[in-house]
Amino acid sequence: MPILAGEVRILDADELDIGAEKAIAEHASSRPDDPPMRDDDPIVWEVRELLEHYGGVIFTGPPGTSKTWYAAKVGTALVHGDPSRIRFIQFHPSYQYEDFMQGFVPREDGSGFELKAKQFLEMCREAGRHPTKTYVLVIDELSRGDPGRVFGEALTYIEKSKRGIPFTLASGEECIVPHNFVLLATMNPLDRGVDEVDAAFERRFPKLAMDPNREILRSMLEASEMADDLIRRVVGFFDYVNGLAKSTPQAAIGHTYFTDARDATSLERVWRYQLRFVLEKAYRLDPNTYAGIEAAWRRVLPGPAEGLSKDPEEQLASAAAAGDQNPVIPTQE
Repeated sequence: MPILAGEVRILDADELDIGAEKAIAEHASSRPDDPPMRDDDPIVWEVRELLEHYGGVIFTGPPGTSKTWYAAKVGTALVHGDPSRIRFIQFHPSYQYEDFMQGFVPREDGSGFELKAKQFLEMCREAGRHPTKTYVLVIDELSRGDPGRVFGEALTYIEKSKRGIPFTLASGEECIVPHNFVLLATMNPLDRGVDEVDAAFERRFPKLAMDPNREILRSMLEASEMADDLIRRVVGFFDYVNGLAKSTPQAAIGHTYFTDARDATSLERVWRYQLRFVLEKAYRLDPNTYAGIEAAWRRVLPGPAEGLSKDPEEQLASAAAAGDQNPVIPTQE
């Protein structure tokens, strides 16, 4: 509700349409002022071209490479911002056919159970009623579920060439996957369920690689008004770590880890509470490489960031890592 202060009308973020409700509705960013994706964005165009031949697209890449952001933004663009024509779900190891297609749920009056359509079947029916409009289902973390079990009979009919063909569900009801129903999904190629996803979707959906991107990183840091010399060191570290990740894929770091980085203090926070754990895990059997990475980071931030004291043990570890294994982080392009 607006608050009147004299002759000044004070509006809150939700009234300006940039508040938390707006951010949640788009599912693409935690930033309430995040703008919608332009229709002429190259990723949107690429997805549109792929959808001429396929019933959906999988965004694949390591953590922090904007997979979910792009899937949500592209999906929103495909439905022209109409929230009634797009849904977002997330797969997980316990996600089942009964959660996705059809399942029995208790009646509100406690008189028993009734069979109800779930996300996929509901959207198929809605899209079938409005064949001239695009409907989109965005599945986050596709590789964390078992697609054969979750999709059931529908797995065959999500293929572009099988759209519009009636088939029977386990309940005996008929279902049709319409041509105007699009599936967008994200997956991490290192998840344990990737083999199952590959087998299920290999012929049906193309994969769009989302890799760590130094130019996106640079643009993000420039937009946050980070000092130029610090940007050069961060991008140098980013290139170094992702170069090592070519032989150790689980060590790849995406550009979105640095979304909120603006200065030395915020960079140190990213390292201390996120990156160090990702990289320690990736190199838990190769402590020498990790020590070199840690030393490389200390070349990005030669001293402790203001307001964040460096642990003495970290100082000793960095000093012990000095020597031939210390990479040089460039200060110039």
